[in-house]
Amino acid sequence: MATIAALLSSLLIFSAFSLGNALSLNHYDKTCPDVEATVANVVKQAVMADKKVSAALLRMHFHDCFLRGCDASVLLDSVNKNTAEKDGPPNASLHAFYVIDNAKKAVEACCPGVVSCADILALAARDAVVLAGGPTWEVPKGRKDGRISKASETTQMPSPTFNISQLKQSFSQRGLSLDDLVALSGGHTLGFSHCSSFQSRIRNFNATHDTDPTMHPAFAASLRSVCQKKNSVKNAGATMDPSPTTFDNTYYKLILQGRSLFSSDQALLTFPKTKNLVYKFASSKESFRKAFVNSMIKMSSITGGQEIRKHCRVVN
Repeated sequence: MATIAALLSSLLIFSAFSLGNALSLNHYDKTCPDVEATVANVVKQAVMADKKVSAALLRMHFHDCFLRGCDASVLLDSVNKNTAEKDGPPNASLHAFYVIDNAKKAVEACCPGVVSCADILALAARDAVVLAGGPTWEVPKGRKDGRISKASETTQMPSPTFNISQLKQSFSQRGLSLDDLVALSGGHTLGFSHCSSFQSRIRNFNATHDTDPTMHPAFAASLRSVCQKKNSVKNAGATMDPSPTTFDNTYYKLILQGRSLFSSDQALLTFPKTKNLVYKFASSKESFRKAFVNSMIKMSSITGGQEIRKHCRVVN
């Protein structure tokens, strides 16, 4: 509790992001005391039916927080002339929105008009990590839902092709440190990536090398066999690590072996501080879990909304 309070009080968010809506651990104690159990039950049912849901919910929360703060703007559907965030290129592969819809429906049944979609997504991401074997943490609550969602803003998302300078800038603009960058990158322990996110590393890398020389040759060859030149196989790609539904520290070990998928993953070895953290997390699962929890609380405390939506896909 003291750690969370310290994190919240010391948070510094730059540019358009703020802690304008003060978050607290007991925000719904009187108005919706069963909210956490209700959301957890829905998420558990979804993950039991499809283990890929854990990665989907964690990624959805991350993508939400990095644009306009954690305001559930990523959940809004495109309407009329406005193309929403979820239909922007970096979000094309987001899925499992139905889990949040189901959780919102269940929460509304016991306490209508009280709990924001942004809080439900933050809780669901935590529950998803726990169900994948990861750590648990107390989620500060009290976020509001945003009314603006633009696909054009998704260009501000960190890209899998980013180098360390671009990653540092992207995270620092949101009040997140290098420690947060390395810890949150560990979310790549879960899930799957389409070929398009790493194609530039395995073909025509530069004038000198066809494949990225930092990538293990055998690993590059295996990816080239999966990802054909013309990308003719729909949804072709690779799992983020060999245990894509289990939350562990394998991701960091793979970076050290030259077996990470993204340029942005390998880039963590190109700066002394981030490199040291990769070694630390590769050798200590507990260090990673603790750092991940701290950084998730920090990231999920970037706020920016204005209302409590009745339905998560549309503004009131």
